[in-house]
Amino acid sequence: MNNENSRIILEDQQHDFAYKRSKSNLNITFNRIAFIFFIFFIIFLIYSIHLVHLGSRKTNTLIDNKLKVSNNILYRANFVDRNGNYISKSVNSTDIGISPTKIINKKKLILNLKYIFPNKNYNEVKKKIDKGKFFYFEKKISDENYEKLMQLGDKSIEPRDNLIRIYPQKNLFSHIIGQIDIDNNGVSGLEKSLDEKLKKNHKQVKLTLDKDIQFLIRNELKKFNDIFDSKGSAAILMDIHNGELLSLVSLPDFDPNKREKITDINYINRATKGVYEFGSVFKTFTLAAALDEGIIEPETQFIDLPKSLLCAGFPIREYDDKIPSDLTAEQILIRSGNIGSVRIGQKVGVEKLKLFLSKLNILEKINFDIDEVGRPIKFNWGKCSLATASFGHGITTTLLQLAKAYSIIANGGYEIQPSLIKGTKNFEKERILNDGVSEKILSILRKIVTTKEGTASLADVPGYEIGGKTGTAQKSIDGKYSKKKINTFLSVFPISKPKFVLAVMLDEPKTNKDYIYHYRDGSNIKYKGTPYNTAGWTTVEVTGQIVEKIGPILATKYSEIN
Repeated sequence: MNNENSRIILEDQQHDFAYKRSKSNLNITFNRIAFIFFIFFIIFLIYSIHLVHLGSRKTNTLIDNKLKVSNNILYRANFVDRNGNYISKSVNSTDIGISPTKIINKKKLILNLKYIFPNKNYNEVKKKIDKGKFFYFEKKISDENYEKLMQLGDKSIEPRDNLIRIYPQKNLFSHIIGQIDIDNNGVSGLEKSLDEKLKKNHKQVKLTLDKDIQFLIRNELKKFNDIFDSKGSAAILMDIHNGELLSLVSLPDFDPNKREKITDINYINRATKGVYEFGSVFKTFTLAAALDEGIIEPETQFIDLPKSLLCAGFPIREYDDKIPSDLTAEQILIRSGNIGSVRIGQKVGVEKLKLFLSKLNILEKINFDIDEVGRPIKFNWGKCSLATASFGHGITTTLLQLAKAYSIIANGGYEIQPSLIKGTKNFEKERILNDGVSEKILSILRKIVTTKEGTASLADVPGYEIGGKTGTAQKSIDGKYSKKKINTFLSVFPISKPKFVLAVMLDEPKTNKDYIYHYRDGSNIKYKGTPYNTAGWTTVEVTGQIVEKIGPILATKYSEIN
């Protein structure tokens, strides 16, 4: 009996135990599911935030106009070329810093960093860590490396968002765009001259420049700097009707992304800041002044021109003894005669030649969109200085001013203002030269290229009707003339319907005995070696090569050149 009762009690206890255990398991299962769901939710939330952050970095979206980053640097408006290609941009960037006080395992951190950044100097990194102060480990980190660092999960690695200025074209527009300092202030070029506008008005600034043309011209200048072992060079391509610059190149140049200290005189902007004697390109102005005054015509005869003249005890001679003594005014310019140009200048006189050059803005500092503009050296006029100025000796200006002056002569005699900024120069065109002067000068400039007596036959590129004037000038160093030269060629094309002026200058070129010249007149004549260090054998050849490269672009984009 007792045994039977004991069995029944045990069965009841077992049943009760089984029931209670079942109820307990149900509660545990529910709690586990809730916990697991919560964990997954937290992971999803963290991952979503991370993706949003990465997405915001990868899109490289521009900072909102009102945004100020931690270092109080403000957004600057972007620069684009005339076709919308970015020249400068303000973009988000991330710098990676390390906070030594938050490092848990220094050895592990260093090993992880070495894996991602193998080329760093980790002796220096260790020294910075040991100092215990926050420091920047990597500036402008790439998206790929940023993801790798974040995956480490190390609290000592601290990303800092920043606003930076980048220049996608690197050296291509350096002398034009200029640089900014670490406080986001413009220190040169358009970054300086438009500093306040770029900070306040966030609308992008469209320039007159063409990236493709700038690239091709720079390429040719770099190539011929090497061929002629030049100290530097410059080129300007200008629309003669509105003053817009499609290209402005000065070499050597620099990469504005690196914020280089441009202290070397060699980095001068040779197109706008450099002031030089340019020599015979001034002969065009002398003849144009005489035509403008109605003193002579292209057919006017000059008889018995001497081989030399004395000026303050110093002789003025022809550069070429083969130049005849009897020449027309037109032939004097074609053959680049010094003595004939002096005679023409004497007919014009001091006051009228001075006034003519002033109208062309040759003698005074020119207004321009950047501050790096040279001031021509004051010229003391007199009988002797009139003679030298007539053929470009002793008188100085900038390449930019030459380009403007030739544009005025080529466009019918109308005033223009050189410009780098699209749509900013709205003014009524004032005619400053008399009717007919342009046509007469253009005809002569074309003959300088197409006739055997001319000095620029190497620039006769088929299809583009180039005309122009050469200039070879001795360089003045410490007040004395040296054997070093400034070689220049001012060209206009197409002559039948003028549209562009291309000014090319080489600073201290040398001859090259191995260079092969190819004549472009259909004769297939080749000539090896530079016979003379003159513009006709240096800058003229460079101009021909440039026009061959940029001509098709100009014809399709900007003009119908037949």
